[in-house]
Amino acid sequence: MGHIHIIRDFPSPQEGFNRTLRIYTPDGYDEHGTRRYPVLYMQDGQNVFAHPESAVFDTWCTNHAMEALVGEGRLEPWIIVAVDSGLGRFQEYSPWDEPRGRVEGRGQLYARFLVEQLKPYVDRVYRTRPGSEWTGAMGSSLGGLISLYLGWKYPEVFGRIGGLSPTVMWSHRKLFEEWREHSQKWTRIYLDAGSTEYIDAGGFDLHYGEGTREFYAHLKKLGYHDHELILVLDPGGQHNEKDWQRRLPFALRWLLS
Repeated sequence: MGHIHIIRDFPSPQEGFNRTLRIYTPDGYDEHGTRRYPVLYMQDGQNVFAHPESAVFDTWCTNHAMEALVGEGRLEPWIIVAVDSGLGRFQEYSPWDEPRGRVEGRGQLYARFLVEQLKPYVDRVYRTRPGSEWTGAMGSSLGGLISLYLGWKYPEVFGRIGGLSPTVMWSHRKLFEEWREHSQKWTRIYLDAGSTEYIDAGGFDLHYGEGTREFYAHLKKLGYHDHELILVLDPGGQHNEKDWQRRLPFALRWLLS
């Protein structure tokens, strides 16, 4: 079994406050003292692991999914760094303002925290493979949006991006407007959503199946090939942790293999 270490009050000078980290090291990490590991950074860290100090409701159980895939020989072990979201989650995961929801985006500061503060710390303290091919970012909903933003803005840092039900229609589809060309970097992007997934965001509609399909088509037009990009549409899939947990094993296997 792997180990989950919780670090509280980790400073984010870019954002001006401290964060909670949950860092999973795989089984055998301490015994194999020279082996180096790839790293997956996940948003909404309180929802990521099956652990007594995780969220009260359903979580992704990512540690269980990872250990099952490694045990079946489908995946090599990864370090997982899960970053808790804060009270201003909508702002933290919004790279740009969303006037319809009166959200002032601070996602660019959060992204800088990951790139300038957190990743250097992880690479310094843990035995990692620091290259972009071995560094991923994953999240759901707005966590999926900010993960895709990381892949667009910092492709030299994050080569593997997982967006589960990503809110790509946020900020009047600003991500479509900004992502104008293939990064020409090593890339693997996983996208999924419920085929008819939808939520009312307090006065405006978010159609996740439709939006994710359109973003997949947008990336294909920019030249991303099938070995770099995949879309999974889940019939009946809803906007909740239980469905993301169910789709996670395939997402990890495709994205991290």
